[in-house]
Amino acid sequence: MITYEDHSVRALAEDGRWPELLAAYRQGRAAAVVQAGERAAVALTAPLGHLIAYAAPPELAVRLFDADGGAGTFAGVADHDAGPLWEVLATRHSWLRLAPLLGPAPVRRLVAHTRVLLGEDLSYGAEPDPEGVPLRLEAWEKAGWEEAARVREYLPGGGARSAVLTLPASREGLGQVDLPQSTARPGGQRVTRGLTELAALAPWAEVVCVRGPAPSAAAVLARARRVVGGFLPFALVYPALVQAAAVGRTHGCAHGRLRLWRALGAMAGADGPNRREVDALVARMRCFTWQEPSAGLRHLHVALEDPASGVAWAVSGSQEF
Repeated sequence: MITYEDHSVRALAEDGRWPELLAAYRQGRAAAVVQAGERAAVALTAPLGHLIAYAAPPELAVRLFDADGGAGTFAGVADHDAGPLWEVLATRHSWLRLAPLLGPAPVRRLVAHTRVLLGEDLSYGAEPDPEGVPLRLEAWEKAGWEEAARVREYLPGGGARSAVLTLPASREGLGQVDLPQSTARPGGQRVTRGLTELAALAPWAEVVCVRGPAPSAAAVLARARRVVGGFLPFALVYPALVQAAAVGRTHGCAHGRLRLWRALGAMAGADGPNRREVDALVARMRCFTWQEPSAGLRHLHVALEDPASGVAWAVSGSQEF
């Protein structure tokens, strides 16, 4: 199996012989699918796919995802090395360069939302998102983090660097808080949809909903009645929620953004991620975060309260890399 570490591959890349490298990728992937199955094929060909997505001219790099080579030869949304191959590609070229070239709709959508996270406004000139998720960042999406931290920084020979966004990130702005007695979870379609979407947002965390303020929801999941905690604006909570939904090498930050918009739409009682309803929810939302004595390298402890409905959701969990 040809990988980026092979001397011949490095030499071909240095000489700009990308059609030969694409042919090697396609042949290797198809053979691996037949011999070992789809999952093994992804793992075996990912380093070469990463190299092509990162360094090849966009006209050739997009062909990683084209089916014109036949069954088993092309990358899908789950093909990944340090991260999804489509996310590697999206970090390297503007939407203006990629839009005329990209074919498969699922890959095209994820690349578009990656470019949105990187600061591009695609609200004009790009096809509308099928769920209605905005193709530009709302002000509250921009405010809480630097542009460079929104998507992994990929390296030419493989690997990536990414900011580890946790909530809470520190004790700054937090203080001793006595949580109230926890209350029962309310029912209703809106609550059920909100819980379902939040559970998908962070599958490694616990999710609950209560009728009452955010600290009451936190009390259901917190390990102690007295915690170090406090309220934060949603703009500072947003980055950790996006990254929580994008955890795992097969997922990218575009997945995180799309999942969060679905969750916010459900919490607002909207039919999908309606921009107007989500913006209104975010504007009135109260967010409470707290520390736990033992937390993994990645952790999320937050309660999200909608004062208009008197309902609060809490998400709490930690995960090692």
